[in-house]
Amino acid sequence: MTEIRHIVFDIGKVLLHYDPSLPFNRLIPDETERQWFFDHVCTSDWNIEQDRGRTWEEAEALLIDTHPDHAENIRNFRRHWHEMVPHAYDDSVVLMERLIDDGRDVTMLTNFAGDTFREAQERFAFLKRPRGVTVSADIRLLKPDRAIYDHHVKSFGLEPAATLFIDDSQKNVDGAKEAGWQAVLFTDPATLKRDLTNLGVIA
Repeated sequence: MTEIRHIVFDIGKVLLHYDPSLPFNRLIPDETERQWFFDHVCTSDWNIEQDRGRTWEEAEALLIDTHPDHAENIRNFRRHWHEMVPHAYDDSVVLMERLIDDGRDVTMLTNFAGDTFREAQERFAFLKRPRGVTVSADIRLLKPDRAIYDHHVKSFGLEPAATLFIDDSQKNVDGAKEAGWQAVLFTDPATLKRDLTNLGVIA
């Protein structure tokens, strides 16, 4: 196995907590109605297209045309996005910053809408510490598409075999491996620390 010289972090559910239900627990108190809204209106498939670069204005207009009775809560998805990301995973951040402080080459690769990522960077200063980031919306590519991994390699001058990717999604981990990277599935900071130790990244 090639020695790891580059470490690439995902962001959502690795460094930052993300849960779109948080504001909607208040906005749509009825659990059945709230679940219907996420299953049929503001679905995961709808939301991922903002990560691919579709604007919120386009996204909202599309849904409001189909579900005019839910217009207010459709707009509430972006309006209350900050509540969906209430805190960082401090122990994960400590690990990432330790790698940076040790002189390791650390970058980030994330499926994220452009404007919400910029908002997150202002709220969580540690997101500005790595050498750089590939944001899916900025290049209109999504994990686990092979092209986004290749784009990141080219952008930051990485050697795939010497690159370790950390992501909470198995399909994204598999996508990295198919692109020639090393990769580990994030479940919790303690497991990540053990993985990094076993791989010789940290002592």
